[in-house]
Amino acid sequence: MSITILFGGVNRERLVAVASAQSLARALPDADLWYWAPNGQVHAATRETLLGHDRPFEIDLPTEGAPIGDIEAAIALAAREDRTLLLGLHGGMAENGELQTLCEARGVAFTGSGAAASRVAFDKPAAKAAAAKAGVTSPLGVALDDAEAALARYGRLVAKPAADGSSYGLIFVDGPADLERLKAAAATEAYVIEPFVAGQEATCGVLERADGSLIALPPVEILPAEGVFDYQAKYLSAGTRELCPSTFSPEIVAALGENALKAHRAVGAAGYSRSDFIITAQGPVFLEINTLPGMTASSLYPKSLKAEGIGFEDFLRGQIALAEARARKAVAA
Repeated sequence: MSITILFGGVNRERLVAVASAQSLARALPDADLWYWAPNGQVHAATRETLLGHDRPFEIDLPTEGAPIGDIEAAIALAAREDRTLLLGLHGGMAENGELQTLCEARGVAFTGSGAAASRVAFDKPAAKAAAAKAGVTSPLGVALDDAEAALARYGRLVAKPAADGSSYGLIFVDGPADLERLKAAAATEAYVIEPFVAGQEATCGVLERADGSLIALPPVEILPAEGVFDYQAKYLSAGTRELCPSTFSPEIVAALGENALKAHRAVGAAGYSRSDFIITAQGPVFLEINTLPGMTASSLYPKSLKAEGIGFEDFLRGQIALAEARARKAVAA
């Protein structure tokens, strides 16, 4: 099987996906590059254009060459040419199970979780419910109609799109003006609303090894420059600090790892995942799980791999091998 990095996408996280693909392409210089452009067409891309794009978090990558076709045509071509897809994608149909469904229907090997797990993980309320059944603590949900009363009760709320990542659309609700902003945002897409949980932000990755066993990677301690870990703080602020190894106590490190493993298993994730938490006085509180976490030079999951002593190329080769084994097993079933 030949390896193809499929990257980009048509949703808001396409910029981060291009930055992730730059890291993937540097680690795997012999892989083919397919760019899923904002217009929905997939193009064969050159390494020079991808690696020479110096503002990936702000500007779309230029398209080049003749299009392969839309994403369905690209998946069909991958099946005919026996390609393994290394997914440099985040959000939208790339992470909600739609792309995985197309790949599974065609027998195409792809990295990351399958369609069913991706659907659950991408739906934040569904992921929280699954994790809660596994014994993982998460914040209470608040209905939009009850947001005003909840604000009066808790003093502060936090709201985020139910199906989005990279901290797009994050809203902190501190008063009437924020409530109106939330209502306007929720009129265009579904939002998860929760009481604000005070504490230290953290994230913990899970890795599936060649034998199918799972390990929790060293957690990352997040110290945002302005106190809010939004898109600006994640990718554009030089003041944000992400510590790995963290300064957490051994008890907190163990609790984060245990809860990340529970969340990974609860949604049925495969390959790898990254769960986000707030550390409170009572312990970690689960926020969400990412089945295609960022792989940029500044992303959290690669920091955890490095702290564990796992080379980035070795990680990618391992994920490719897992993907190909799952595809062979599915064909044989």
